Amino acid sequence: MSYEMIAILMFSTMMLMLFTGQRVFGAIGFVAVVAALMLWGDKGGYDLGFSAAMKLMKWYPLLTLPMFIFMGYVLSESRIADDLYKMFHVWMGGLPGGLAVGTIGLMVLISAMNGLSVAGMAIGATIALPELLRRNYDKRMVTGVIQAGSSLGILVPPSVVLVLYAMIARQPVGQLWLAGVVPGLMMAAMFILYIVLRCRITPALGPVLPPEERDIPMKEKLRLLRAGLLPVFIFFTMMVPFVNGWTSLVESSAIGAIAAFLAAVVKGRMTREVFENSVRNTLGVTAMFMWIILAALAFGSVFDGLGAVKAIESLFTERLGLSPWMILILMQLSFIVMGTFLDDTAMLVIVAPLYVPLVQALGFDLIWYGVLYTITTQIAYMTPPFGYNLFLMRAMAPPDISLRDIYGSIVPFVLVMVLALAVVMLFPEIALWLPHAIYNNN
Repeated sequence: MSYEMIAILMFSTMMLMLFTGQRVFGAIGFVAVVAALMLWGDKGGYDLGFSAAMKLMKWYPLLTLPMFIFMGYVLSESRIADDLYKMFHVWMGGLPGGLAVGTIGLMVLISAMNGLSVAGMAIGATIALPELLRRNYDKRMVTGVIQAGSSLGILVPPSVVLVLYAMIARQPVGQLWLAGVVPGLMMAAMFILYIVLRCRITPALGPVLPPEERDIPMKEKLRLLRAGLLPVFIFFTMMVPFVNGWTSLVESSAIGAIAAFLAAVVKGRMTREVFENSVRNTLGVTAMFMWIILAALAFGSVFDGLGAVKAIESLFTERLGLSPWMILILMQLSFIVMGTFLDDTAMLVIVAPLYVPLVQALGFDLIWYGVLYTITTQIAYMTPPFGYNLFLMRAMAPPDISLRDIYGSIVPFVLVMVLALAVVMLFPEIALWLPHAIYNNN
């Protein structure tokens, strides 16, 4: 059997196992180990898994993962994130669609605290959704806003997905995070622009708050502003030393975790229950990502040994005669298709052994491609029939919001995301300017 056929058999076996409902790391790791044993025998097969584990354990930046996850869970469990929404409620309520705009702002800040899409969905569905519906906001508008805003969690730093990409693509986490800042803020601004324009054209979609709810003393407004900006202060306390080169990435993540813990203590919200929930959730998510990365490294090692990447490159460039840009677009389309039934980590682990070396061979920047992958994943999160965010929203939304409403709500926001993806593809400096500026000055 040729190496190309072995690679196809590995890939199809892994996909079949995933379709049967097996855990991602179990399916990928099992296929990698069995293939290694069959190809290289006892010695080579055993060494492959062991070397992947040692590579994972020695990857120092991976220590940032539990730190950032803990920081996000502390701020969420201690309800400090609630103060953010109260701030937006008061300061943005006079604008048509103002609370929806505030919800996007809330999601950006939640993203900067946690790095996971599910955290934004949980907070948005429990805090923002009931409030927006009570204020007579259109239900399709608000469900779309929360789904689109929460998807920013995997692009705005500290993105956990970009940590996983950095490990598999062997790229600096710090540069990838900085590369996600401008595209993430640009996409948030595009969401806000759409909301404001849509609500000006159709005011009933996002009515202005009554004057009696907005006319509160300036002293109270400033108090809410200070309380709401506490998470922003924590984020800058963590990121400023790192950007200026005073601390390493791991040290900055520790500063963020400690700052979040102390903020909860000072505000009197660090109870035993909050601490236990934060630690338990942190351990669960961290262990999940560690197993997935370990399986991905083992799978990628087998693919490298087979020469599958060179075979795929030859197929696209020599036999089919496709240009590098056509190949890149096909890659992005494949992510969107896979995103209808797989989550972001599964997609990356499955195709990274093929796509990352291929992107490098085609002459594209891997930092820039990491941002493209993440934006495409955001789109995949929200595309039917099995978009990840669609089912999260269905689980959290009240009964009067149907699955049809949820599917219909994402259409304009997906179009905005596709436009943002096209802009970043056409103008790579949008993603690369900040990491180049920071790292060239350090």
